[in-house]
Amino acid sequence: MGEKSKSKGGCCGWFIAFVVLAVVVGAIVFTVKKKFGHSGSDKAAPVPGPPGAVDQKYATALKTSLQFFDVQKSGKLVNNKIPWRGDSGLKDGSQANLDLTKGLYDAGDHMKFGLPLAYTATVLSWAILEYGDQMDHVGQLDSAQDSLKWITDYLINAHPSADVLYIQVGDPVADHKCWERPEEMTEARPLTQVNASHPGSDVAAETAAAMASASLVFKKSDSSYSSTLLKHAKQLFTFADKNRGYYSESIPDVQTYYNSSGYGDELLWAASWLYHATGDDSYLEFVTGQDGEDYAEWGSPTWFSWDNKHAGTQVLLARLSFFKAKGISDSYGSGLQSYKETAEVVMCSLLPDSPSATKSRTENGLIWVTEWNALQHAVASAFLAVIYSDYMLTSRTPNLKCDSDSFTPSDLRDFAKSQADYVLGKNPMDMSFLVGYGDKFPQFVHHRGASIPADAKTGCSDGFKWLESSDPNPNVATGALVGGPFKNDTFIDSRNNTMQTEPSTYNSAVIVGLLSSLVTTSSVVQSFT
Repeated sequence: MGEKSKSKGGCCGWFIAFVVLAVVVGAIVFTVKKKFGHSGSDKAAPVPGPPGAVDQKYATALKTSLQFFDVQKSGKLVNNKIPWRGDSGLKDGSQANLDLTKGLYDAGDHMKFGLPLAYTATVLSWAILEYGDQMDHVGQLDSAQDSLKWITDYLINAHPSADVLYIQVGDPVADHKCWERPEEMTEARPLTQVNASHPGSDVAAETAAAMASASLVFKKSDSSYSSTLLKHAKQLFTFADKNRGYYSESIPDVQTYYNSSGYGDELLWAASWLYHATGDDSYLEFVTGQDGEDYAEWGSPTWFSWDNKHAGTQVLLARLSFFKAKGISDSYGSGLQSYKETAEVVMCSLLPDSPSATKSRTENGLIWVTEWNALQHAVASAFLAVIYSDYMLTSRTPNLKCDSDSFTPSDLRDFAKSQADYVLGKNPMDMSFLVGYGDKFPQFVHHRGASIPADAKTGCSDGFKWLESSDPNPNVATGALVGGPFKNDTFIDSRNNTMQTEPSTYNSAVIVGLLSSLVTTSSVVQSFT
């Protein structure tokens, strides 16, 4: 018996020693992998082919998200897909003999604000240029292009001469005193412009970026329209560059709503798009020369948004380093490398396991920067990350170095998916923040048209009873991406909770871009032309 027990104890001891050894070896392997990279090797991942298997979750969400552009349309509606919407804003621009009836209402109100609207068009164009084949694969490309053209038709008409750009339709003070359906608006709709005497380099340059990027979208399908857009883009960039100034200083009234923190980022953003649209080296000289030195903020990561285009510009110009470096003069090389290196800093800050990972995120991993409209930064960041991931894949770049660590394109894609999945319901509330997607989504969206029954007859002020109503919205603002959660991953579904329940058109642009990138995989085009 004693001998048997001894044998059993020895066997047990060997087993424990083996387990301890396995744990030690595992820890060493983990430490080495963490120190020297997540890839395990420097071998590049295979380049994706044409669009492949569809992830139905993202395809359904993409179709849903695109519908919010239809919800927001102003003007004489064509093939109206939203049963509770009708024609509105049919006299917009008439006092200046302009047709400004199209375009999109900004958010839950009925204003047309030029800076965020142009940004919406630029991001939507970028999404189509990078992922149009994937949109087409799931039957959503026509819808995206139609929504883009609804905006650019408006922007063309808002630029009646080289040095004049109308940047606002409506009086925000008067507009916010009313709660009514857009079809029933009766208040005055004044126009606001920037010009040589009252410059707005930020809004003019963003509109130039929108025109230039959209010219690439329509280049093959409508070359005449594309040429018109490009002509306006060039004029607007020249106007923005030669008459430098903040539009929110020229027109102080806009500071309450979309105050601009600078115009250098928009100038670089517009020049970058104009280079892609024209191949004219003067635009490349602009972004890599003195203006790049003055405004690019190389080495400093920033958040991509309607107000700050730095990160977007860095990723867009990194595309040249990935795909076109051999065809670009050496005199631009160092400047372009500075943009790419800064784009890498941005990517490293987003990756949760990176040594330089930002702490601006919730406990559940959502990028979180501001209480107001928190999701815009998370979704925009994810959009940039997945684009950068696809640039790496298509160019067979195996790793992204973040200090002593390295990460693969799939790491960036996983981060982007984590943000998308949070938005679509993988969060502590089990709630989709994309209205109309999933079984649980906000019911009290801060949106006038959605909150008022389509057959209700209300004036400017008596419609506020619908704002205060305890009943859910009678109309679903399908595709609306609401503001999103607080830092502690909580959300209060209340119509009066503007910071969390109000959607915006620029939120829609970035979620459409992100979802388009995730519906399937394919290699990105190496040139937009």
